[in-house]
Amino acid sequence: MRLSIGTAQFGRDYGIANHGGKITQDEIKNIFSVVAKNNINTFDTAEDYGNSEEIIGDMTEAFNNGFLCARDIHKEYKVGKTTLRVLDGINLGVKKSEILIILGVSGAGKSTLLHILGMLDTPTSGHVSFKGENLSIVGQRVLAEKRNRIFGFVFQFYHLLPDFNALENVLMPRLIGKRFFRTKSKKENTEKAVDLLRRVGLGDRINHRPDELSGGEKQRVAIVRALMNDPEVLLCDEPTGNLDTKSGIEIQELIWELNESTKQTVVIVTHDERFTKMAGSVVRIADGKIVNCTKN
Repeated sequence: MRLSIGTAQFGRDYGIANHGGKITQDEIKNIFSVVAKNNINTFDTAEDYGNSEEIIGDMTEAFNNGFLCARDIHKEYKVGKTTLRVLDGINLGVKKSEILIILGVSGAGKSTLLHILGMLDTPTSGHVSFKGENLSIVGQRVLAEKRNRIFGFVFQFYHLLPDFNALENVLMPRLIGKRFFRTKSKKENTEKAVDLLRRVGLGDRINHRPDELSGGEKQRVAIVRALMNDPEVLLCDEPTGNLDTKSGIEIQELIWELNESTKQTVVIVTHDERFTKMAGSVVRIADGKIVNCTKN
């Protein structure tokens, strides 16, 4: 089911960006009427995309009941006397257990959006909520705890500690965040880390340092490290961007298998169209705005 709504999906032009409560189906219908009046091509054929009422209902449910939601997100930077607008009115809902892909070229704003979703960065205006709680208004200490509990992060450049082996790198988030979690023994933590490494095919690489691992192996370690604290959402920023084609496909398959076997919620930003095949939702972003959404 695909939807393509101009350059300001759920935007301020439609009168709902500052809505204090839940978005209603009437408000969604208003978007469609504005789209129609402005001759924006929303549907190619009815056969392709089904009944508009069904899509309206799906959009309403996705945004209001989103596991992780971004609402009217704006991000600006001051460069001398110039204001650089990176994100311009982003509204996004991520459902529990889905894989959501955010596609866009370099400079589109997709990584900035991911960092804001994961509370690594703050928006100029707008807010992020998780399970209905506004994360943008909590204190820094509480935010650090929630970020550690809720999110696991995977980046293009693996950020493994060079003087530690694979097992030690995977254990690091548990050691750093131990004050946020019910204490487990060193033995329990080690057993969990070893099990995760074995599950991703690195059982024989546990004692190897990063400079002894291939690019694909390093990214597998990074993914396992992100899973060590049992995050509710895995956020991946160009996870295959630093890999050759074969290793990139292997990482894609690993993420898909992880979602299939554990129902892990995953958000991936990428320019790699191959990721769309495994996604439940695909969002395309350009010039800091959502320009297209696809439901697989």
